[in-house]
Amino acid sequence: MAPARGTAVQDHVALAEIELCGDLIIAASAAHEDRLSPDRIDEVLKAAEERFLEEHGADAAR
Repeated sequence: MAPARGTAVQDHVALAEIELCGDLIIAASAAHEDRLSPDRIDEVLKAAEERFLEEHGADAAR
């Protein structure tokens, strides 16, 4: 019988996408209008991209 090993695998792209969705959900819940405008979505995603680059470095975006 093989020894038990950790099976946790991190998919960094999937984790980044989940974080983006979370950022959009937070922005939508704080919005006063029914839907986020395209400009507001771009603003949220740009802030998330900048935070990702700060945390992981510019090379992580490639």
